[in-house]
Amino acid sequence: MKAVRFAAAGVAGMADLDLPGIRPGHALVRVRAAGLCHTDIEVLHGRYGVGAFPLVPGHEYAGTVEAVADDVTTVKPGDRVAVDPNIPCGHCAACRKGLTNLCATLKAYGVTENGGFAEYSLVKAGHLHAIGDLDFATAALAEPLACVLNGLGAAGVEASRPQSALVFGAGPIGLLLALSLKAKGVGKVAVADISEQRLAFAEALGLEPLVSGSQALSARARGFDFVADATGVAKVVEGMIGFAADGGTVLVFGVCAPEARISVAPFEIFRRQIRLAGSHSLNRNIPQALDILSRDDGTMVRLVSHRLPLAELLPFFAKSSGDPATMKVQFTAEA
Repeated sequence: MKAVRFAAAGVAGMADLDLPGIRPGHALVRVRAAGLCHTDIEVLHGRYGVGAFPLVPGHEYAGTVEAVADDVTTVKPGDRVAVDPNIPCGHCAACRKGLTNLCATLKAYGVTENGGFAEYSLVKAGHLHAIGDLDFATAALAEPLACVLNGLGAAGVEASRPQSALVFGAGPIGLLLALSLKAKGVGKVAVADISEQRLAFAEALGLEPLVSGSQALSARARGFDFVADATGVAKVVEGMIGFAADGGTVLVFGVCAPEARISVAPFEIFRRQIRLAGSHSLNRNIPQALDILSRDDGTMVRLVSHRLPLAELLPFFAKSSGDPATMKVQFTAEA
């Protein structure tokens, strides 16, 4: 089978691999759509996970079940499914608390096990979720959307019911975060970015655009019940508290460099009763993501800007395209 393969840190290419043999408890999935995430690029360069090379990357994917092991009864050939990539141990302290995304030895398809940038992928049957009649491009958004939902849950959005929200970053994950806030019933959702082209796209999605660093944005200080970062830029994270209303919530969602540090005033957090939250990955909430996608009017799938064959994905692993029109890039297999 054809696959994108990381031979070693920094070395990516196309490969012809043997079809995976079916192991007990597993299903062979024919991949129909798989999304590229910044995490995949971090994995390539050995900056995320344990660097399990050689590796087929890709942790955002959906497809059809081709075959199953004899002991599998939960799925059958022909089923249309999305993949939950996280593989927790199930018995460490975090797992026992239900925080499987914080598992001490967390593994994942596309990070430590071969993932979705291949014609076929071998997946534990318990990690497959029915997608109904969702198209595969939409279903492949379930994993990043599940990450967003985990973040909103960690921030207590359901309980706090914010009336207004600001998301820094109009890339695909920032826009997915902003659209999820709208889906959760937040009436006013703004997105801040330096790219006017991306902000125009955000506005077309029904979001309020704000130029980062502008006077218009500065005038909204302390004006949002909920503020989230989806840039991974420490300076942006540092400034978020200033945009949170009294009693508001700030979510660190973007992935800052491990060595990055920020400076905040603890008195301000105390006096204004600001809630700080962090979020990592998804936590078994693919079904909730699929439910939202099934009710979406097609807005979220507009984030998919590129649908490409496997070989045409390789340039996107090398570096950012630099084109603000590039949003979510997906491998899409022919029917």
